[in-house]
Amino acid sequence: MVHAAYLRTYLPAARARPWQTYAGGSAASPRVLTVGEFAVWDESVREDAFTADWDGRRYVCPRHPRLRMLEGLLAFRNSYPGATAALLVPESIAARATAELESYRDAVPGARSHILTSPWHVPLRWFVAFRSEQRELIETPRGPSIRYRNSLADGLARVEHAVEVLEDVGFEDAIVDQVRELALWLGTFDTDAMIELDYGTVAALFAAGDIAFDETAADVHASLEALGAGNLEEAGRHYAAAATRWAELQTLAFAN
Repeated sequence: MVHAAYLRTYLPAARARPWQTYAGGSAASPRVLTVGEFAVWDESVREDAFTADWDGRRYVCPRHPRLRMLEGLLAFRNSYPGATAALLVPESIAARATAELESYRDAVPGARSHILTSPWHVPLRWFVAFRSEQRELIETPRGPSIRYRNSLADGLARVEHAVEVLEDVGFEDAIVDQVRELALWLGTFDTDAMIELDYGTVAALFAAGDIAFDETAADVHASLEALGAGNLEEAGRHYAAAATRWAELQTLAFAN
């Protein structure tokens, strides 16, 4: 099983179409192992949505499982250069996936992925969209985990500010572009949405008790604040603390 973390965008329920829903996010959703032409998939393939109550309102996050699978397959292939891409995902399969993706978008106008998935770790750039005090230690059927929730408007503003800081300091485009892409994705949704960072099954990879002491968001924001103030030494210290915390888990993505 591939352990994964999630970044989700939830729409106000009053504006969303009536989905079949699952309360409580991924911890409550059904897990069904499916082997298909394009992937091995452990989510239900039904077109349904997660629900969440936050700040006095109800929100829904459409799952669009088939859309996410097709987009994920093609993104995975495109992330490798040259012949490596064809070895991992042959051209014939990529062509069929592309055709099905186009058909899906024609059949469901305006459909887009409301969920980003990261195998084996939480990307540090995801923490930029949340304040450290929004960290919640929660209990799930798999044990303790961590969740952050924020308004999309505030989260997007924080990510855009991070882009400005990184540009001003002179970071390479390869680094800044990853944060820019996150801002672009968030910017495709209405600002009255809610965003959620869910450690998902990645939480189970922490040693017993360590999950309770994970304060990555605080380190990421301390690093950005120090960068903005021109204190590169302090920025590097906080970033190193965050990166080191996730380094061992991130290497699992390359272990097979």
